[in-house]
Amino acid sequence: MLTNRQQKVITELKGKKVGVLGLGLRSGVPLIRFLHSIGCQVVACDRKEAAQLKGVLDALQGIPLELRLGADYLTQLADCQVLFRTPFMRPDLPELKQAVAAGARLSSEIELVFELAAAPITGITGSDGKTTTTTLISEMLQADGRQVFLGGNIGRSLIEDVLTIPSTAEIVLELSSFQLMTLAISPQAVVMTNLSPNHLDYHVDFDEYVQVKTNVLRWQDTNDVAVLNWDNELTKNLTNLTKGRVHYFSRQTDVANGAYLRDGQIVLRVAGEAETLCATDELKLLGDHNVENVMAAAIVARAKGVGLDAIRQVATTFSGVEHRLEFVRELHGVLYYNDSIASSPTRTNAGLAALPFPVVLIAGGYDKKIPFEPLAEAVVGRVDSLALIGQTAPAIAKAVNRELEKQTATMTMQQFATLQEALLWCQKQARPGTAVVLSPACASFDMYKDFEERGRIFKQLVKDLQ
Repeated sequence: MLTNRQQKVITELKGKKVGVLGLGLRSGVPLIRFLHSIGCQVVACDRKEAAQLKGVLDALQGIPLELRLGADYLTQLADCQVLFRTPFMRPDLPELKQAVAAGARLSSEIELVFELAAAPITGITGSDGKTTTTTLISEMLQADGRQVFLGGNIGRSLIEDVLTIPSTAEIVLELSSFQLMTLAISPQAVVMTNLSPNHLDYHVDFDEYVQVKTNVLRWQDTNDVAVLNWDNELTKNLTNLTKGRVHYFSRQTDVANGAYLRDGQIVLRVAGEAETLCATDELKLLGDHNVENVMAAAIVARAKGVGLDAIRQVATTFSGVEHRLEFVRELHGVLYYNDSIASSPTRTNAGLAALPFPVVLIAGGYDKKIPFEPLAEAVVGRVDSLALIGQTAPAIAKAVNRELEKQTATMTMQQFATLQEALLWCQKQARPGTAVVLSPACASFDMYKDFEERGRIFKQLVKDLQ
């Protein structure tokens, strides 16, 4: 049976002409199916032509759709009363502003999930560590016997499930800045992992990026929970944005309420009571950044009433998510790691710090307009050889050469047209006891559909090595 709020949202949409802007398989297709199921007239809009959307259109067979495709697809929105933008579409495009000024309401698939959810939502955002922290929280809640629905940036769209998810369940969402652009509802529990420059190809500047990320906190109430990173100056000072109960996690300071380290042990303190979770050397995850991810997940789980034993069981057995410092194989004494999810310099730097071996690194990809000086500082003196691919290869090479000159150091470095060529070169550079690591520090869109495709192709190439 629907709640009053769910019924109200559906009544407001039923019978309306709604435009779905962007026909991706992951979110666009489920959204269209859902909107049709509640009685909307759906207008499917995309820059691509029908021939390029065959898989999408096949998945939507049997649903009456009005298609508006091609380069001018955003100029045909005047008759739509509600518009659902794809996450990568900025809400301030002139065509969208014009439609809103004419009376259309602008929304998105993830915002509709928020409006319709009867179950409490835990939202995880930040610049790095989102996927690992989200997965840890999901597994800790499940270990406590709760029914969990995982979505957002990972898993699958929850829009077709949201009306049947019981209020006793838990919804756990990884949230990107793209999804948070116009969000005006906050999750009941929020984790902000950290903030550093990212996605500056999409956002006007870093200030806008921070403003958008912190949207996730702005509409919390006094019963909600916010978990913030004490060791990151930007996130440490976000308490004034939320009315929720604030908890911190820190590797550097004993925080009054949250998670911290003491003598190599992770300690949780909720409502004044300190409890030892486990020793950091009991974690299977590598690196200080993953200690932070475990602390963030543990404190939000504990704040939601998850038992300490359930949290400990997950913390000490979880070995990581696919594409995040994922061990692929050992060949002739050389270890191969897939860190394709590292789509920013800070992620790559964290991975380099976590690995206890000499590294031969593959980096480069789609240009998100992020400075590469921090990457260069981390690479020089840490990486034995560097293979560069993609759009950003020249920019990374320039930053690394400046750092080499500054440090009067040398390093073998070469640019390649394909990932396969880069890997074969790295195989020749590596010696026993070395790790060959794909950790691009960039997005994948110049060469691959997403970081997952890039990671899967890398793993197959590694498995094919002779």
